[in-house]
Amino acid sequence: MTTEQTDSTTDLGAAAARLRLAITRSARRLRQEGTGDLTPTTAAALATVERHGPLTPSELAALENVRRPTATRTIKCLEAEGLIKRTPDPLDGRSALVSATTEGRDRLRRLRRRKNLFLARRMRDLSAAQLRTLDDAAEILESLLLEQPARAVARGGEAA
Repeated sequence: MTTEQTDSTTDLGAAAARLRLAITRSARRLRQEGTGDLTPTTAAALATVERHGPLTPSELAALENVRRPTATRTIKCLEAEGLIKRTPDPLDGRSALVSATTEGRDRLRRLRRRKNLFLARRMRDLSAAQLRTLDDAAEILESLLLEQPARAVARGGEAA
């Protein structure tokens, strides 16, 4: 490895570390601001069910990168609060599908609005150039994170 390659790798590593820290701190602050009476785990699971549902507990576990028993416990908590509902899986009588209820979607809408308002308040004094930079950064981050956890072929036969 040449000195130039080593410097480039070091610079990339330092940039990755700085970015990771900024993302981690930002995500933590947004979680603190917006989960309300849901834990970060239940809020994330509810959002996943809303976005990708209806899902089997195994599909939710895969998308959330947790074990099936963890997903099952989370589903029970969300179901007890009336935020998701179970229906029999028409493809597998031994399993159920979970989907967000109207109350679950409303709760997510309120949580997202609270987080968006928090962030908007923090951003209001930024210059137009800084806002464009953040918009560009959001697009770049989205492209870096496009690769989702492996998921079986969707119920309709399309790849997820």
